[in-house]
Amino acid sequence: MKIGFLFPGQGSQRVGMGQDLYEKYEVVKEIYEKVKKITGVDIAQITFNGKEEELNETKNTQLAILTMSLAILEILKQNGIKVDVSAGLSLGEYTALINSRAISFEEGVKLVQKRGQYMQELVPEGEWSMAAIMGMTEEQVQEVCQKVTKGFVVPANFNTIGQIVISGEKEAVEEAELIAKELGAKKVRILKTAGPFHTEKLKKASEKLREELEKVTFHDFNIPVVKNLDGTIYHKEDDIKEILAKHIISPVRFSKSLETMLEMGVDTFIEVGPGKTLSGFVKRLKTDREITILNIQDVESLMILGMEERR
Repeated sequence: MKIGFLFPGQGSQRVGMGQDLYEKYEVVKEIYEKVKKITGVDIAQITFNGKEEELNETKNTQLAILTMSLAILEILKQNGIKVDVSAGLSLGEYTALINSRAISFEEGVKLVQKRGQYMQELVPEGEWSMAAIMGMTEEQVQEVCQKVTKGFVVPANFNTIGQIVISGEKEAVEEAELIAKELGAKKVRILKTAGPFHTEKLKKASEKLREELEKVTFHDFNIPVVKNLDGTIYHKEDDIKEILAKHIISPVRFSKSLETMLEMGVDTFIEVGPGKTLSGFVKRLKTDREITILNIQDVESLMILGMEERR
């Protein structure tokens, strides 16, 4: 068995996520307290008891999802679950980097806090939106965006076969939705995001994040991580700071990342964090190999794996 961890990104959040884990596992409480101490933000309060609007603020969303995923990782480690390679969708790549020890826990959490702040505060004026288009190829989605006349919109996330996310001005995304349906898209779904993520419109945020990255010490990888930028494994010669700065203004090649994991022999994918979005992406992959797909996001899903609390 070869295990690949998948870490979710923004859009998978919901109020109350992870609360049952927090109440049952002491190690989960410790992670939330550790993040609170590092950031000064009571992310447990925001996640468990806050309003949806507050949790959906990018600066809170990213920290909340990261914290929950890191907390679940501690439970998996206590139960002897070892990973061979990992990947994360956008924000989730930071979870993978922390887990691989390429970035320390503290510096990784601080980076994500800054990343969320910059992606929220340095968004250009205007109304922005993102939408997932189902049932179209990359070329068809490119064509849809090119036909839009009401503003800026481009492909942003190449998630899996038949699902591509577009990002841009709200009116342009809405026009793209109509065009996509006319050209045969099975479905178009507006996402719970608040900016033109993974486009050139976040250049200022990228530049500010680059300044923060200069302060970070990066280490050798204990676990291979597949990067969003091109779907290949990080190598020693890679400029991680430059890659992560480009990360928020470049399309996410998650479909290619999953294909790379398959090529490496991964046969068991475990999604670590809220939602089952990434598990759904894996199900759409074309492979003759028997694949096991698991999702760990609550006490029930841990119990399915037969994991008991270790005190």
